[in-house]
Amino acid sequence: MGFEAENYDIAIIGAGPAGATAARLLDSRFRVIVIDKKGAGGAFCKPCGGLLAMDAQKALSKFNLTLPKDVLVDPQIFAVKTIDPKQRLLRYYQRFYINLDRHKFDMWLMSLIPGRVEVAGNYVCTDIQRRGGAYEITFTDGGGATRKITAKYVIGADGSSSLTRQKLFPRRKIRRYLSIQQWFSERHTTPFYSCVFDSDITDSYCWSISKDGNFILGGAFPPETGRERFELLKQKLAARGFSFGEPLKTEACMVSMPRGIRDFCAGGDGAFLIGEAAGFISPSSLEGISYALDSAYALARILNSGCAKPEWEYRKKSLPMRVKLLMKYVKSLFMYTPFLRKLVMKSGIMSIDVDD
Repeated sequence: MGFEAENYDIAIIGAGPAGATAARLLDSRFRVIVIDKKGAGGAFCKPCGGLLAMDAQKALSKFNLTLPKDVLVDPQIFAVKTIDPKQRLLRYYQRFYINLDRHKFDMWLMSLIPGRVEVAGNYVCTDIQRRGGAYEITFTDGGGATRKITAKYVIGADGSSSLTRQKLFPRRKIRRYLSIQQWFSERHTTPFYSCVFDSDITDSYCWSISKDGNFILGGAFPPETGRERFELLKQKLAARGFSFGEPLKTEACMVSMPRGIRDFCAGGDGAFLIGEAAGFISPSSLEGISYALDSAYALARILNSGCAKPEWEYRKKSLPMRVKLLMKYVKSLFMYTPFLRKLVMKSGIMSIDVDD
């Protein structure tokens, strides 16, 4: 499946929803390589609750794709329990999420990448440098073997901790949180989803999800004190009737939190950022799959068109996403500011009554 030549038209760093979608949509005239931590067996799993929001469902519908049955998990729940334990507030809101196995979802998207694209799995990108009119990219596998390639264009689809962004756009920093989640055997009589807001724990939010006989508890925390705050969250929720037991596994990763126009970086000089690497993730819900799919779709169409200034065209085409995300930031102020959150929850606006 690989090419003998070490020169490519396009190198994609990362094969999550953004990278896999870009690889699938790029024209066959390009020689493309995708570099990703996951191999054929899927050794790397991204920590994620695995709920497909309405925006992500809409993005998938553009491609006329149908989710395979083995990606879906039980239960499918349509009400989210929203809790503010500090202010003793509880409301239910209707949501239309699809509960899925996030790792299987990622592997399914990777399986759609056409055979003409070389997929370098089980590799970690370690360096990206601009040399002359191309990019030199270095990546290493688990055994220490190193490869170097060159590419005219590089697409950074490598998430919150994007090496592409760090190396090529070091001044475009973005605030990041430590996302931690633990899996437990389900011990609750009735499965449920929940969102938890507690300013003593985080100025972002926490979540719980029932999934195939398991119960996931997670949250986004300040990196320096994330693990201590996660344990405090468990203590507070246990006092409210949450049941945990011994954790089956613990997962952690960094997640971005855009707060202004400078947090978004589309790229430049033959390098492009898509998905969370570009800062395209909702600051209110941390939903990023829809923006990953939409930004990959926009960029692939631009590169396929052969336009003379793809960097400028991509910045223009991604403007609606940036505007939408800035509006999400305004929404997040009402969610994360205790006084404003109290007003909204007390009002009962858009909440539903649930027999609990």
